Amino acid sequence: MRVASDSVRERVSTYRDPASGYSFVAAAPSAAPDLWNEYLARALGAYRRFGVECALEYEKVRSGENTAMFCAGLDRRGVVVGGVRAQGPFRSADESHAVTEWSAPEHVDHLRSMIESRIPFGLIEAKAAWVSEDVPQRRELTLAIARMGAKFMDLLQSRYMMATAADNLLDLWKTCGGVVDESMPATPYPDARYRTRLMWWDRLCADPLGDELRREVGGYPFDGEPA
Repeated sequence: MRVASDSVRERVSTYRDPASGYSFVAAAPSAAPDLWNEYLARALGAYRRFGVECALEYEKVRSGENTAMFCAGLDRRGVVVGGVRAQGPFRSADESHAVTEWSAPEHVDHLRSMIESRIPFGLIEAKAAWVSEDVPQRRELTLAIARMGAKFMDLLQSRYMMATAADNLLDLWKTCGGVVDESMPATPYPDARYRTRLMWWDRLCADPLGDELRREVGGYPFDGEPA
């Protein structure tokens, strides 16, 4: 993977979402290690509730070395109540987790080809999105996390973002510019209870953030006050 620029690695930025009332912090794991550890530990708990903690790959990602940036939502007490991370920008299709989620060789080959064609323009992958149960304004919080995830494309100077999501979450990701790839079938990942689909974002085709959010967080990188 490419190494994020020093300005991205060192900056910790904040944004308060008026619709949900939650605050968000965007940073590289090395810039906010305590917050990163809390985000990932709570993500592990959220994944365990559904018996899919294997999809988080906690031991593999806990060091933060393969995470370019993460975004954590915080309540008024400063407790992490949700978030998402990004890996990349990729140099090879082998760096994408998505290639391990399909089993048929023809589907894997097709996915690799699509990834490789986007890498020269900048391609990242969104992973480990979660939201706490039983929190106020949960729907608004979930929508805000999706929108902040899409902001990773600006922060990491990438034209494209990819993600895999269960079919019950596709409409959520569509709200921030995601498009389901109809050329790839659903896959039973992480287990047979799920029908996981591939989604793409193209920063040149949609602006899911809106002028208000763009003014708040600025261009590249975030211009918010340090947390």
